[in-house]
Amino acid sequence: MSISSEIERLNKELPSTVKLVAVSKFNPSEAIMEAYQAGQRVFGESRPQELLQKVQELPRDIQWHFIGHLQTNKLKMVLPYAALIHSVDSERLLMEINKYAVKNNLKVKCLLELFVAQEETKQGFSNEELMELMEKLQQEPLQGVEICGLMGMASFVEDEQQIRGEFAALKETFDQVREKYISTHPNFNELSMGMSGDYRIAVEMGSTMVRIGTTIFGARNYSK
Repeated sequence: MSISSEIERLNKELPSTVKLVAVSKFNPSEAIMEAYQAGQRVFGESRPQELLQKVQELPRDIQWHFIGHLQTNKLKMVLPYAALIHSVDSERLLMEINKYAVKNNLKVKCLLELFVAQEETKQGFSNEELMELMEKLQQEPLQGVEICGLMGMASFVEDEQQIRGEFAALKETFDQVREKYISTHPNFNELSMGMSGDYRIAVEMGSTMVRIGTTIFGARNYSK
């Protein structure tokens, strides 16, 4: 299957309520252009230098999403160009993003990453930490950041029941936060969950945004 035919197939398969983020990290600009010519406009990158290079090389109407772990010393390479940061995994990072945004007159759209998997390597807030943060933001709103929802990753396992359970937990927390804090976070609407291996389950469980790379572009070459 070609990149363009995969984009077309996914657009037919995904409900209109679910946004496709084509995960283009480690893929060359030519591959991204093939997806672009098939109508795809939202792409996900995870390395600041790579994002910056692609922003300069590729069409201006591409909407870049940053989906990797973001280091505070790399903010200037990402924040001016990313339409959405999926992976705010600590209060410290959120505060640094806000500080940079205020200083540079930006309003940065962010998702808070919730830890739901059984794997130690995954990052993110615990439920308790998330609720504490939302309570704090209720009292002291941030001027440079807009919290638009949650992001999470299920464990990388074959067990569909486990994946389903983790996505269900993520959706339950999303619903709780949205209900309680929608007055101060009116655009808290996005639930970014689901990747190439589990996006169908994620959509079934209420995802509004799937991050799909391998299915579209094939196996990535990590040696670049």
